[in-house]
Parts: sequence; C-alpha cells; structure tokens
Amino acid sequence: MSKFIQTLVLLTLLPIMARAAQLCKPLNIAATTPTSQFIDNRNGTVTDSKTSLMWKKCSEGQNWNGTTCVGSASSYTWQEALQKAQAVNAAGGFVGKTDWRVPNRNELRSIIERQCYKSAINLTIFPNTLYAWSFWWSSSPLSDRLLSSDTDYAWAIAFGSSGSDWAYYRSSKYKVRLVRGGQ
Repeated sequence: MSKFIQTLVLLTLLPIMARAAQLCKPLNIAATTPTSQFIDNRNGTVTDSKTSLMWKKCSEGQNWNGTTCVGSASSYTWQEALQKAQAVNAAGGFVGKTDWRVPNRNELRSIIERQCYKSAINLTIFPNTLYAWSFWWSSSPLSDRLLSSDTDYAWAIAFGSSGSDWAYYRSSKYKVRLVRGGQ
C-alpha cells in the first residue's frame, strides 16, 4: 500500500479512533462506579453490589455477544422506552427474567461514573456506550409544579458526555438501558 493511501486511511480513521477513547479526570478523583462494585453475571448482565440492581450491560438495540455489546443502540420516545421494557418481558424476558423495566432517575444516576466524561459510565461494565451527545431515558416524569406543561417532560441522563440529567420532551428519541430489582 502506498504512503499516500496509508495516510489517507489513517486520516479517515482518526475521528473514529478519537471517538472511541474515553476521557477521565485525574486519578486523584475516586471512581463512583468502580468495576469491583459490580458482579459480572457472565450472561450480558451485571449486579450492582451497592444497590442490588441487575442491569443489562447493553443498551436496547445492541446485543451481547459473550464479550461486548455489538450493534447500535436504538432510540425511543419516552413512551416507546416504557413499552420496550414491556415487550422484552412479554417475549420471554432476558436471561430468564421477565421483570425488566426502565430505571427511575435515581437508579440511572447511580451508574454515572463521575471520574470520566465522554463516556460518563464505566465502560468495562457497560461496554460500547456512546460518548456522542446521547441521552438515556429514565422512567421518571418531570414533576416540577412550576412548569405548566410538566406532563410533557421526563428525565434523561447524558452518559455520552457529562453524566448530567435533564428534563426533555417525552417525544424526543433517546436510548434506554433496562434494569430489574429495586424500587
């Protein structure tokens, strides 16, 4: 392969390679979701020993291949996200469990890795979580009585960037990661 073609290929791949790198703050900031906090169930799920919640390692739309999450995460409106959990359970569930659901705001916040951004999640536990400006739905509706249209909003978490949570129109399309237990 000529040097020109090698350079062209490298320049084409650089943005992809850069996008895949997780950015973390200095090591003097303690991890909020250390890998040791999770029990890998070796079936595409992990159990958080701190909260006792069992999480699917992959976002909906991705598949667990025994090593990592493959494919692209699907996007859903808030109502579609809630229905997706019901559909997973109605189709026999995942790993033999039929009580999967969309996590509430606090549960979803419990897996934010504050030490990192781009992606603000433990990528060893939740591999291939996009760092692009993407959000994941919670099941929590906005209940801010100061807004007259609060029934139009629900909470979502930006794992892809900062790990912050925002209220968005329920008609917006975001990712979803299912959980079981708790509440």
